[in-house]
Amino acid sequence: MRRVLVGTIGYHNLRDFSIGPKLLPRLRAIAWPAGVEVDELNWGPIAIVQKFEALSRPYDRLVILTATPRDRPVGTITLFRWGGGLPSNEEIQARISEAVTGVISLDNLLVIGEYFGIWPDEVIVVDVEPGPEEAGDSFSPEIEAGLPMLVATVQRAALKDIETLSPLQKMRGDHLKLAAGIT
Repeated sequence: MRRVLVGTIGYHNLRDFSIGPKLLPRLRAIAWPAGVEVDELNWGPIAIVQKFEALSRPYDRLVILTATPRDRPVGTITLFRWGGGLPSNEEIQARISEAVTGVISLDNLLVIGEYFGIWPDEVIVVDVEPGPEEAGDSFSPEIEAGLPMLVATVQRAALKDIETLSPLQKMRGDHLKLAAGIT
């Protein structure tokens, strides 16, 4: 039996940036096949590293749902396949420092997890382009309209053979930009 973790990342009460936490109950309510778990991954990269290191049997696939600004039209869903690769040691340390302060960041989580060697061979990111960063508990109209497609995409990413998940864009740690102000 394949083990798959569907993880959500995002801030609470920050409109589109809250996609992970807001959809967590909906994702947990799905009748997933045996071997699929759904959990929030907001509790800090080092804690997540420790959780993955303590597993008696590792996951075969990790699917992460998040909203990250990447200069796409609001509501655009992109599937990425994590390809590893690490930035400089200085950048890794900067990402760890940022994570310790409570910043929730997919990119930091991926790089820190890669550094500690915890990721399964298949890591897929379901990333939706958020609207403006604003406080609130509702989604932008574009995100709201795309929720059924977003949930279906997460399900496909968790259950389908990786070869059928095209187009998967590549994402590597040594190509990610460090957040502004971190040096």
